[in-house]
Amino acid sequence: MDRKEVQKLEAFFRRRFKMPDISVRQRPRKDDSAEVYFGDEFIGVVFRDDEEGELSYNFTMAILDVDLEE
Repeated sequence: MDRKEVQKLEAFFRRRFKMPDISVRQRPRKDDSAEVYFGDEFIGVVFRDDEEGELSYNFTMAILDVDLEE
């Protein structure tokens, strides 16, 4: 993903979740995905899916059992 695409995704996440601390960062050596952070904490990966001219994005976030106990 290029920087412009990452900026659009970041703006989307911030608007959708009303959380200005969310950031989207390019991944080294990967051009099909970007990392999503809340502050300094990594929370997931957003993947670019460009299949048959249909562009979409898939956000994957793992939630550990220990995180539910906090």
